Amino acid sequence: MTCLPKISIVTPSLNQGRFIEDAIQSVAKQAYPNFEHIIVDACSTDETLSVLRSYPHLRWVSEPDGGQSDALNKGFRMSTGELVGWLNADEYYLPGAFEAMAKFALANPATDLFYGDTIFVDEQGRLQRAKKGHRFSFWILLYRRCFISTDAMFFRRRLIEQGFFLDTNYRLVMDFEYFVRLAASGKSFKYLNRLLSSFRWHGSNLSLQAEKGREETLLVQRTWSTIKLPDHGYDALAELGRLYRVALKTLNGNYRTELKILRSRGSETRWFQNDEGRKTCTTLLG
Repeated sequence: MTCLPKISIVTPSLNQGRFIEDAIQSVAKQAYPNFEHIIVDACSTDETLSVLRSYPHLRWVSEPDGGQSDALNKGFRMSTGELVGWLNADEYYLPGAFEAMAKFALANPATDLFYGDTIFVDEQGRLQRAKKGHRFSFWILLYRRCFISTDAMFFRRRLIEQGFFLDTNYRLVMDFEYFVRLAASGKSFKYLNRLLSSFRWHGSNLSLQAEKGREETLLVQRTWSTIKLPDHGYDALAELGRLYRVALKTLNGNYRTELKILRSRGSETRWFQNDEGRKTCTTLLG
């Protein structure tokens, strides 16, 4: 039997005590044999530290930092796994995510970064909608939207060893800048067509700070707009149209039954039908 790679999960934290236990449990209950969970807390003043102390398997620090990007970089440096994931304190993984991603990584040894699909939930964990991905395109990433959710993303340790860290000058779209910079540097991405995680929408999401986010996004686009990438054999505009047609068909087809079933099951146990037709139980919080 092939040995599954060690997975390191890094969670930045600041006063998310009401959510962070969901994140911790979603990692611990993966039934995955080889993982570590690193939490980098920025001196939270709520119940966060009492929650962290109740889970002895965690590696965590609570000290001042220079913001979320700085905290994540600190956690990345602390990590020891072959695969590294980024899970914010208000997000959580779906069951089976680690094993699915580990096997996908083993099957694609040349790939640097992997990403899958996520669901959006509200503060109580109630389903809002699914965020469906597609195969990687640099130009869609740069000019249309950041279609990679960090909670459904894992990258190889070699990126850390090569010095690829988040740019601490970015406070809202640091993930977008990181992905663009990696792609512009020739790093490879691969999409796994599977639900892996849950992104929680609530009033304190950093991504809700729209104006500052637009400014940072435009800066990234201006910085990398003249990059010369290898010819991959397709026209960028044609590829954009094709991927949108695929995404629209998928959202209107494959996930329609999944979302209907998810909504009918309440907030604790939900079901979805994956592409192979196997019914999979996802117990999100228990």
